[in-house]
Amino acid sequence: MANNEDQFKKVISHAKEYGYIFASSEIYDGLSAVYDYAQNGVELKKNIREYWWRSMVYMHQNIVGIDAAILMHPTTWKASGHVDAFSDPLIDNKDSKKRYRADVLVEDYAEKLHQKAQKEIDKAKKRFGESFDEAQFVATNDRVVRYKTQQKEILERMARSLEKEDLADVKALIEELGISDPDTGSKNWTDVRQFNLMFGTKLGASADSAMDLYLRPETAQGIFVNFLNVQKTGRMKIPFGIAQTGKAFRNEIVARQFIFRMREFEQMEMQFFVRPGEEMKWYEYWKETRLKWHHSLGLGEENYRFHDHEKLAHYANAAADIEFNFPFGFKELEGIHSRTDFDLKAHEEHSGKKLQFFDHETNKNYTPYVVETSIGLDRMFLAVFSKALQEETLEDGSTRTVLKLPSILAPVKAAVLPLVKKDGLPEIAEGIINDLKWDYNVIYDEKDAVGRRYRRQDANGTPFCITVDHQTKEDNTVTIRYRDSMEQERIAISEISEKMQETISFKKWLP
Repeated sequence: MANNEDQFKKVISHAKEYGYIFASSEIYDGLSAVYDYAQNGVELKKNIREYWWRSMVYMHQNIVGIDAAILMHPTTWKASGHVDAFSDPLIDNKDSKKRYRADVLVEDYAEKLHQKAQKEIDKAKKRFGESFDEAQFVATNDRVVRYKTQQKEILERMARSLEKEDLADVKALIEELGISDPDTGSKNWTDVRQFNLMFGTKLGASADSAMDLYLRPETAQGIFVNFLNVQKTGRMKIPFGIAQTGKAFRNEIVARQFIFRMREFEQMEMQFFVRPGEEMKWYEYWKETRLKWHHSLGLGEENYRFHDHEKLAHYANAAADIEFNFPFGFKELEGIHSRTDFDLKAHEEHSGKKLQFFDHETNKNYTPYVVETSIGLDRMFLAVFSKALQEETLEDGSTRTVLKLPSILAPVKAAVLPLVKKDGLPEIAEGIINDLKWDYNVIYDEKDAVGRRYRRQDANGTPFCITVDHQTKEDNTVTIRYRDSMEQERIAISEISEKMQETISFKKWLP
């Protein structure tokens, strides 16, 4: 665990040192759980968004995108259930005065049981080698069965208690399990209580006549209220989807773990409208499709797992998370939910407008069911960045820090380096940049010895370094160096773009 904590600290400091993420308004000591994306961070974020958008919108003829406003009519949030039910169960430690999400404390305890079971499985795997039957071992080993049973019982009990809003039992569960304050070890807890997460604001010229509004806590409702507008203007037939990326805001009381949980964050969501009765088919389809998208980035298939929800939201009939192995353990990265017809029916009821679809194939009017895929862009950034940051020991015994970002996502695609700052080499390098900049984000780097420049670009995640030397003047060739393998190749200047395209075209990456 200590190693993971060390790795997480390295991720945070590297993100700042290399211009990826800064604390917001840092000169005023910052604002808790609010961050700014710096010059490289904004590029990586944009590239992740683009990778999602292309796979979701351009690869599916029946999915289109919108960009709805952050401010919406306040009845929207009444209809969606956010005004009455959008809250987290919080608990305070009386000694440390720190506040925690009660459900997260219990989930972390359950995750430790899962890890204990996994340790037993890994030990047995080593002991028995190829003859190891994992399924049989999991079903028959006393310790593994005990850990897994305990984990399941704990999560099921919490889900039942939260569903019944029995917060006293959630506290009782924390006490029975002996869960202590992660920072101080104190077990002196207050009662659990619910806290609404929406940010309120005002609309209007004077305080007297101002209307109470909310900053949106999710982007999905902007899609639902525009369902009919999009369907009619796009002549969309069921099944079809509406995708959106954008900011959402939650007054997270327990915002920790860097950009994993923030007060201002970005979501990438797609709501897929289907015939009632076909939702489970599409739910399975989107679970599989989204996992393929994650795997396409090459961060390691072992770092993803599905977690089916024990406690379903009031509107869902099936829900699963794709969890990712962050430096602080497996946590939710993306949610896939079968939302039934709850949203459209609720907006129909509160607005008095009919939000239905006339299906020419069945000759029926109906309220479509919805399957949602929703991923946090900031969490995806953290997943990609934390797995990419690596320390490597080289053959000569030296080490290098390298940010092995998937090249399709890398902020800077190539750095062009003149070997020396004279003899016309900088001018040739500038010429290469002027040619490449139409298609790629490329930079010029002439400071320090070329070896140090390579190291700097490795740490920055740049997939290619193109070095202009004296031979370039004779035969118009350059050295192209690859970040991951550190191999170098001599190629003609005219081949650079094609060589880069082989590695960073969407066609090569998207599943």
